[in-house]
Amino acid sequence: MTGAEACAVRFLHEWLGPRQPSVALILGSGLGALAATLAEPMRRSYEEIPGFPTATVPGHRGELVAGRLGGREVLCQSGRYHGYEGHDPEVIALPLRAFAEIGVRTVLLTNAAGGIRRTFCPGTLMLIADHVNLTFRNPLAGPAHSGEERFPDMSDPYNRELRRLAHRVALEEGIALEEGVYAGVAGPSYETAAEIRMLERLGADAVGMSTVLEVVTARARGIRCLGISTITNQAAGPGAAPLSHTEVMRAAERASEGLRRLLTGIVARLEE
Repeated sequence: MTGAEACAVRFLHEWLGPRQPSVALILGSGLGALAATLAEPMRRSYEEIPGFPTATVPGHRGELVAGRLGGREVLCQSGRYHGYEGHDPEVIALPLRAFAEIGVRTVLLTNAAGGIRRTFCPGTLMLIADHVNLTFRNPLAGPAHSGEERFPDMSDPYNRELRRLAHRVALEEGIALEEGVYAGVAGPSYETAAEIRMLERLGADAVGMSTVLEVVTARARGIRCLGISTITNQAAGPGAAPLSHTEVMRAAERASEGLRRLLTGIVARLEE
């Protein structure tokens, strides 16, 4: 454990006190409203947490919230870090490593993504079945961290049982839920039409600039993962409208109620 990780873990233990969340949620662009719905919340801005840089991307609130969701103690990361902000992979991985040290065993990750599959429209919720890491970076490079597998198995990065649970909750709640492959790219520019055609041929259904490095870290620590993309726009292609981050956030906010209900139902039905 690095010095920054040790300081973050010590802070979390002292801040949380008797609370022992085993579930963490990571909320992407425009999706932070869920954190405001937690019962009995405690909040800390990233500036107060050792090793947590300031969040710089619009739509990422930049605070850690502890509270109750679906009757269960959870830890909610409202806003995340990205490589395009200038962060090294170890900074992106630090929150996951700290969460593992305090007992988190399940992480639910959300993101805003561009839709590659032709039938996807803004507002679609896509359960991530698998991913393609096209950031060409890996948080496990370098000396192995204590408690992490050197060569983690990534054949089932998004837990199959959790995905079944998500589909069951979506059916019970009447929420449309697709499933597909997420391509993680470095950003921050949106993709060209040629790049989208390439990603489509590679088997990707959606594309975004986050999530994959966090999942690699979590799997190396034995944390099970569930990922959900909110499709906020059609990715570049013939007839596609110009893209903007403002519209991405607006689309994510419009879809946030369905996502909130889905995540709440999943957390309430989790089995340890």
